[in-house]
Amino acid sequence: MAAIGCYAQLKPQELADVDGVDLVLGATEKFKITSYLNDLSKNDFGEVHSCDINDADFYVGSYSIGDRTRAFLKVQDGCDYKCTYCTIPLARGISRSDALENVLQNAKEISEKGIKEIVLTGVNIGDYGKGEFGNKRHEHTFYELVQALDTVKGIDRLRISSIEPNLLKNETIDFVAKSRTFVPHFHIPLQSGSNTILKLMKRRYMSELYVDRVSRIKEVMPHACIGVDVIVGFPGETEDEFLTTYNFLNNLDISYLHVFTYSERENTAATEMEGVVPKKIRAKRSKMLRGLSAKKRRAFYENQIGSTRTVLFEADNKSGYIHGFTENYVKVKAPWNPELVNTLQEVTLTKIDDDGTVRFEFTKVFA
Repeated sequence: MAAIGCYAQLKPQELADVDGVDLVLGATEKFKITSYLNDLSKNDFGEVHSCDINDADFYVGSYSIGDRTRAFLKVQDGCDYKCTYCTIPLARGISRSDALENVLQNAKEISEKGIKEIVLTGVNIGDYGKGEFGNKRHEHTFYELVQALDTVKGIDRLRISSIEPNLLKNETIDFVAKSRTFVPHFHIPLQSGSNTILKLMKRRYMSELYVDRVSRIKEVMPHACIGVDVIVGFPGETEDEFLTTYNFLNNLDISYLHVFTYSERENTAATEMEGVVPKKIRAKRSKMLRGLSAKKRRAFYENQIGSTRTVLFEADNKSGYIHGFTENYVKVKAPWNPELVNTLQEVTLTKIDDDGTVRFEFTKVFA
């Protein structure tokens, strides 16, 4: 068995000592796994190859297809940020990006497979254009990447995955608002609504900038969906600091939260900080924010009832229902109909079901 990925990069020897692991490949070697397979033999311990993250200064473009409706296109890897809770720079290396022509070629390949939606992914996607590719300096920004992808024929939807608030510029927001293919859905990490905690985390913005980003999106796309990452229980987060975050999010025009309970990571500065929050309190705060997330999503969905949206239907039959998402990330469902799979249909949202999904009516008879 071969072990690859972030854990293999961070703790290669620990993985090598696991029964059944024959090979551990770090960031520089994982793309060469096929070249190792012919020579692989059973050993009493795992063999470790090239887990020095300083060697991870190259980029390998890729995309994955989870079903017939959506593909995830990686355009960037690594991160130069030094957030005090995060091991990603240790696991993934410096920020580096794919060449624009490669990204466009991958997007064309995806479109030729009949896939309707592409989700742009990366470790720090807004940093696209930083670094070198093939010993050649990049000449394009994230905004230029977005502009170029909007021209790819055959793709109906493009969705930006998580993007740092300080890297989400007005020009990108305004372009998405009038774009042919980019959808009004943003996922923007916050991590804390307290400026005191943001400074301890060494984030590159304060809460005021986050408010500005949300306000700008809602100004040009009132129907936009905005998701938020938040961490609870970070060292130094007193009850007052947590309530600052809670109230900040409660008053913000957002659509849902991804809540993460802080956990210690080796080789991070946060493990040396004072003010460790007991795990029971971390769990309590996490529960409070998950409740707030449910409230925010419900309010967002209620605000969409009566509106006309376009739904991309997915391939799975889940207990007799087919599901899909509107362009602004409202989850809908209807009785299973295989003819709907991987189609875009215009619908009017009618009511929220007991399970939190939304019912709809077709604006025209589905043929």
